[in-house]
Amino acid sequence: MNAFVMKWQGVLWLLAAAALGLVACSILFRVTGVFARRTETVLDDSLIRHCRHPLQLILPLLFIHFLFPVTRLPQGVSVLLKQLLGVILIASIAWLVIKLTYVFEDFTLNRFRIDVKDNLQARRINTQIQILKKVVIVTVTIVGLASILMTFEKVRYLGGSLLASAGIAGLIIGLAAQRSIATLLAGIQIAITQPIRIDDVVIVENEWGRIEEITLTYVVVRIWDLRRLILPITYFMEKPFQNWTRVTADILGTVFLYVDYTVPVKVIREELQRILKATDLWDGRVWGLQVTNATDKTLELRALMSASDASNAWNLRCEVREKLIDFVRCNFPEGLPKFRAEIREEHGRETDSSDAP
Repeated sequence: MNAFVMKWQGVLWLLAAAALGLVACSILFRVTGVFARRTETVLDDSLIRHCRHPLQLILPLLFIHFLFPVTRLPQGVSVLLKQLLGVILIASIAWLVIKLTYVFEDFTLNRFRIDVKDNLQARRINTQIQILKKVVIVTVTIVGLASILMTFEKVRYLGGSLLASAGIAGLIIGLAAQRSIATLLAGIQIAITQPIRIDDVVIVENEWGRIEEITLTYVVVRIWDLRRLILPITYFMEKPFQNWTRVTADILGTVFLYVDYTVPVKVIREELQRILKATDLWDGRVWGLQVTNATDKTLELRALMSASDASNAWNLRCEVREKLIDFVRCNFPEGLPKFRAEIREEHGRETDSSDAP
C-alpha cells in the first residue's frame, strides 16, 4: 500500500511539473506578445509564431527533469520514463533548431525583399538562405535521429561492433549513392556560386521562365504560361542556359520590320522615338532604328529599345511592333512589301511591272 501511494505521488509530481512548465510557457509568450505588438520588427513576431509549439514541449520536459529525483518511482518505471522523456526532449530541441532557421529566414528576407524593382542582392541572399536552410534541416534531422538512437544501449553496442567495418561500408554506400551525393554537392555549389537565383529570368530547354524554387536536388522554373518545368539541380552545372538577370534585370529588345525601298527611314525613326517617349515601358536608356539588311524585295529595319526587365521588354516590343506597322500602313501604304516581277510579251517586247502585288 505504501509503495502504491508513493507511485501515485510520483505521478502527481510529474503532472505538476508538466503543468508548471505549460504555465511558464504561457506567461513567457504572453509577455513577449505584448512587446512584439509594440515593436515594428518581424523578429519577435516570427519567434512567437515558429517557436511556440516546440517550447510548449521543451519547458514542461525541463521542469519534469528537475523534479524527477523527488518522484521516487520504481526503478524499472523510472528508467523507462527517463529514456522516453530523453527521446522526446531530443526531438523537441531538434524541432526548435529547425524552427529557428525559419525565424532567421523571415528576419533576413524582410530586410532584403525581392518584390522591389532593384532586387539583385535580395535574390542572391534569398537563394542562399533557401538552400542553406534545407541543408540545416537535413543535418539537424540526421543528428537528432542519431542522438535518439544512441540513447538505447543495444544500439550503442551495435554501433561499436560495426566500427571495424565502417570503412568498407562507407566505400560501398559512397559508390552506391554517388549520384545522390553529387546532386547534394551541386545544390550546395549553386548556393555558393549562384549561377541562378530565386526569381531569375532564364531560358532553359527553349522555354522562357523564372526560377521559382531551388532545392538541394531540383529546380522549379515557372514558365511564362504558368507551367512548371522541373529540372535536376545538376542541369545548371552541366548544361548551358541563358540567365537574363545574372548581373542586372535591364535588357535590350528588338523589333524587325520589312518595308519597301520607297519608305523614308528617317520618318520611321522619328515615329519610333515618339512611340517610346509616350510609353512607360521604355526606361529611357537606349533606342535606335537602323537598316540591317537590304534584299532584292525589301528593306530590313531593326528597332532597338531598352527596358527595366524582361517582362517590360516583351510588352514594349509588342507595342512598338504594332504601332510601327499601323504607322506604315496608314501613312505609307505603298511602302508595304511588294513582289517585283518582269513580264515578257510573246512578240519580244518587255513590260516592267514594278508594283505587282
